[in-house]
Amino acid sequence: MNPILNTAFKAARKAGQMMIRASGNLDTVKIDSKAFNDFVSTVDRESENILIEALKTAYPHHKITCEESGSHGSDNAEYEWIIDPLDGTTNFLHGHPQYAISMALLHKGKLQEALVYAPERDDCYMASRGKGALLNDRRIRVSNRIELNRCLIGTGFPVVDQSMMDKYLAILKDFLGKTAGARREGAASLDLCAVAAGRFDGFFEFNLKPWDIAAGALIVQEAGGIVTDMRGDEGWLESGNIVAGNPKVLAQMLKVISPYL
Repeated sequence: MNPILNTAFKAARKAGQMMIRASGNLDTVKIDSKAFNDFVSTVDRESENILIEALKTAYPHHKITCEESGSHGSDNAEYEWIIDPLDGTTNFLHGHPQYAISMALLHKGKLQEALVYAPERDDCYMASRGKGALLNDRRIRVSNRIELNRCLIGTGFPVVDQSMMDKYLAILKDFLGKTAGARREGAASLDLCAVAAGRFDGFFEFNLKPWDIAAGALIVQEAGGIVTDMRGDEGWLESGNIVAGNPKVLAQMLKVISPYL
């Protein structure tokens, strides 16, 4: 583990331990609503504070962009962290153990380092550009399935911004008729890690934020997968519309999606 990821892991582990303690007494967790179906809790904010403090101490010249508190540091910084302190807040608040801490580091706008930590399972996914992807120090790879009808696809419902709901449901219905099934687990960072580890053969979702997908996407790429927008192009980090999978499956997924765009 390189020094940057080691720093990120120590911070994520500390935040994760706090989450585990809080999960044992959810009645005391204060919850606010940012928008319809978009919640933030005291646990999100405490996790974010832990991560920011650790990164500012280790890398005072890095910019940090977080889901809850926005940007910290200079816009001219060469390095920028993109952080989701609790991906899967709704899951966490309902006692469903599918949530994670997501941390990605960009250098001059290009993803370089990624870490996704799932506290309930004590699973740590990480990747460095050009050096492969790991789960708990074990190398992972995307699946080698090539027939779409044998593939399991991950997805996420557009529950916050529902402007794409009709289009999304049509695409999902098409996938359900052409695959072995689809799963919606409620934390995009972990869905992407499931693609990287070969548990999902592909993943698609609309209208995500950079902190939802930055780390998981690099982990997919370093595990041998491809990440694009819905048209097969770059720009997925900016648009939030993302498709990921092994090369053969991703091409077939894009063919399913394209008639609805």
